[in-house]
Amino acid sequence: MSHNPFDSASVLRLLDARRSVPAKQLGEPAPDEATLMRMLESAVRVPDHGKLTPWRFLAIRGDARQLLGDRLAARGLERDPGAGEAAVEKDRMRFSHAPLVIAVIAQLGPHAKIPEQERLLSAGCVCFALLQAAQAFGFGAQWLTGWPAYDSEVKRWLGLGEHEHVTGFIHIGTPKLEAPERERPDPHDLFTVWAP
Repeated sequence: MSHNPFDSASVLRLLDARRSVPAKQLGEPAPDEATLMRMLESAVRVPDHGKLTPWRFLAIRGDARQLLGDRLAARGLERDPGAGEAAVEKDRMRFSHAPLVIAVIAQLGPHAKIPEQERLLSAGCVCFALLQAAQAFGFGAQWLTGWPAYDSEVKRWLGLGEHEHVTGFIHIGTPKLEAPERERPDPHDLFTVWAP
């Protein structure tokens, strides 16, 4: 007979309450260093075939957020010289709302045994686990990508290696308002039983 050491109802309430808080609605304070490290301890407890730890974290905070935004605005214009003022300003402010952004960096490339897809999925699990950990501590968070996650020049600025990729920018802060609930899919509609 198995023994469940958890209060299932509390754990399920936390899982069921998960929602993204838009980055624009995240303000100070961010988690302090000890709280952030505790959140990351939970975030790394994900499936990891081969125990490769195919991910790492990069914090973007303080003045670095606006400096990166200024570079993004310029880079956005390089990519699209006809970009309007609103698009340029959106790029400039991408990292300026939440006080802390954690880039989850996937380490991919060739491997003799573990497919790249499995390592990428593991990094995606880290992103999601970090969202849950942030919410458990009372913070709001949002997982974003956008073109900067895939741009070679941005990757160079962030110091990514040849086989490294941004899986997500996790924006974390204190919610300025309660994120509204939205309609969720019904698992009954998604469930089938395979029969040979």
